[in-house]
Amino acid sequence: MAIRLKMDVLEALKAAGYSQNRIRREKLLGMSVVSKIRGGGLPSWHELDVICSILHCQPGDLVEHIEDENSIRS
Repeated sequence: MAIRLKMDVLEALKAAGYSQNRIRREKLLGMSVVSKIRGGGLPSWHELDVICSILHCQPGDLVEHIEDENSIRS
């Protein structure tokens, strides 16, 4: 995958006061999303929006594009 998270999003949420218990209790993100992120998966656009709102950041602060041999070039 050529797009990945730049940071440990779950650690950043925790530092902002959003433990997994709080995330679940306030129904901000599903536990399947938390598991997906923990496993290196990417959140959906909606989930990215929620994370950016909590962390007061832009999507570009969270994700980056990595060039690889399989990238399409024009």
